[in-house]
Amino acid sequence: MTKGTFGQAINSALDTALALDKRVFVAGEGVGVSIHADPNMPTSGLLAKYGPERVKDTPVSEAAIMGLAVGAAAMGLLPVVEIMFFPFITLASDMLVNHAAKLRYLSGGKTSFPLTVRVKAGVNFSAGCQHSHNLEAWLAHCPGLKVAFPSNPADAKGLLLSAIFDPNPVVVVEEMPLYWTTGQYPKGDQRAPLGRAEVVRAGRECTVVAYGSAVHTALAAAEGLAQKGLSVEVLDLRCLAPLDREAVLGSVRKTGRLVVVHDANKTCGLGAEIAALAAEQAFESLKAPVRRVAAPDIPVPFSPPQERFNRPDARAVAEAVESLV
Repeated sequence: MTKGTFGQAINSALDTALALDKRVFVAGEGVGVSIHADPNMPTSGLLAKYGPERVKDTPVSEAAIMGLAVGAAAMGLLPVVEIMFFPFITLASDMLVNHAAKLRYLSGGKTSFPLTVRVKAGVNFSAGCQHSHNLEAWLAHCPGLKVAFPSNPADAKGLLLSAIFDPNPVVVVEEMPLYWTTGQYPKGDQRAPLGRAEVVRAGRECTVVAYGSAVHTALAAAEGLAQKGLSVEVLDLRCLAPLDREAVLGSVRKTGRLVVVHDANKTCGLGAEIAALAAEQAFESLKAPVRRVAAPDIPVPFSPPQERFNRPDARAVAEAVESLV
């Protein structure tokens, strides 16, 4: 294990994959430009090390980037493409949803389409609603796509490596506010399984399910509640599709209460799927209604104070837990 930032862990995963397999290449808008000299940026130093044949700056066209990825995957390469901001994935959605997600199914499983999409997400940058809209529920809704959403450096590296060498198209969501957070991550080719959640804090009285930076919000709330004598379990989903349903159900059956937290807006968010899962398969264990803590159903504001209001905080999570317990 080595200590570093979330961004450095992603860089390590890309470096490892490029070194392991010559079929791997990285492409996207500005993946090789000077801004990535910051060692915490995911593609820092890769152009100098592997050259423009393996690290490709692309035109400003998400549709073209995704078309490149689909074609390359169909020809047996292992493309890793970057979409600079999450809302821009709508421009790439035809190739991603109508082609990448369906081609293996249409082949009867005889062909593989190992395509990885790294997409940057997150708020707190005053980038406005056109750059700050989380759309992970859209992607998780699409059959044929896998969706990973790491919360820490170890998972950032392990899940990305698994995605690159998975025979299916995988979207890995990277929250930019996490790029500068630190933690331990493995050296070399160490992969984290796609579709397996992890209990990051054990508890007895309520389960809080989260992913991405919302995991840190949930942990902060759990720490505050512990000082009041409440024992809260925090489950990091790590992967939204496939979803680790057994981990969710096991924790809910243990605690009898469930709060789901995410930074995307509430209506039709992933929290609704988790709530439905608990209601359908663990209703007999629930001691209280399921609560969702999420962003309001408005575009993400540009104003910093309004942006902070838009994102669920530890206080909101704690209040939801206390309302159940």
